[in-house]
Formats: sequence, C-alpha cells, structure tokens
Amino acid sequence: MNFTQNKDVKIILVGYMGSGKTTLGKLLSKQLNINFLDLDDHIESLEGTTISQLFKEKGEVYFRKKEIAYLKEILSSKESLVLSTGGGTPCFGTNMDTINNATPNTYYIKVSLKELVSRLSLEKTQRPMIARFEKEELAEFIGKHLFERSYYYNKATHNIVADGKSPEEIVTEIISLSI
Repeated sequence: MNFTQNKDVKIILVGYMGSGKTTLGKLLSKQLNINFLDLDDHIESLEGTTISQLFKEKGEVYFRKKEIAYLKEILSSKESLVLSTGGGTPCFGTNMDTINNATPNTYYIKVSLKELVSRLSLEKTQRPMIARFEKEELAEFIGKHLFERSYYYNKATHNIVADGKSPEEIVTEIISLSI
C-alpha cells in the first residue's frame, strides 16, 4: 500500500509502558513517510508541563479528560499518521472504542511480563509510576496492571507478539497487516 498517496491513514499503537510503542512508531512513520505523534509528548507540549506534574498538580481526572480531548482531536484530523498512545490511554472511558472506530489499523504491541520487567527495571528513574519499586515488587505491579489492562489492549484490531523480534521485524509485520 502506498501510504503517501492515501489520505487520512492512521496507525495506532497501544500497549503497556516499555512495550516499544514510541520506537516502533518512529520507525513506522519513517518507512511509510507519514508523521509520527506520541500522545504523551503531545499532551506535555500542549499543557506546558510533564504528565507526572499534571497528575501531581491537577490530578488524574484532569489528565484523563485532557487525554480524551486531545485523542479525539488527533483522530478527527485528516492527516495520515502513526500514533503511539500512553499505556493507560486505551483503558479509560471509551478510548479504545474511539480508537477502533477511527481506523482499522490498531495494534496491541504485546510483550511478556518477564520482558517488560527486564526492560522497565532499566528505565525506572525515567518512569515515575514505577520508580519506587524493587525488581520483585515491579514484577508484581506490572503483572497486576497488565492483567487489568489486557482486556482493553486486546480490543485492538491486531495483536503483535513482540518478544524475540527486532523492532524492524515488528514494523514489517505491522506494515503487512495495515490496510
């Protein structure tokens, strides 16, 4: 498919933090020659602060309302893009239904608990939600979270098992499935 000639093609990546959504999104957008947008970065830019500061200063309800508004705005645009959502985005309100109604190209980047713990234990300092956990506690926290969120993630049109695959292999798989 020639994405550059097709107007309003959207590829949406969902999955747990550390699953590689941003890395994959950037690679996809480069290969397809369409824009990439990370929803969390977009929110931070428009709100003029970090997500952790938004949570701390205005609360999760404020953040989720903004997230929904920005998500709907992005999805209603006529611009082709690859969108990487925040790990919690699909799990609030009707966000996953909104995402699926906007495009048939929704991908759950599925990473095993073991792999997520391995990846995230190296990034704890950059991720306020998990910074306080030791490795054993981290596995329990992620496992519980993943169980709660998997219902929403699995609503994506496609599930991509990422364990044991390079980012390039995953991008090739996504492109082959995109319509």
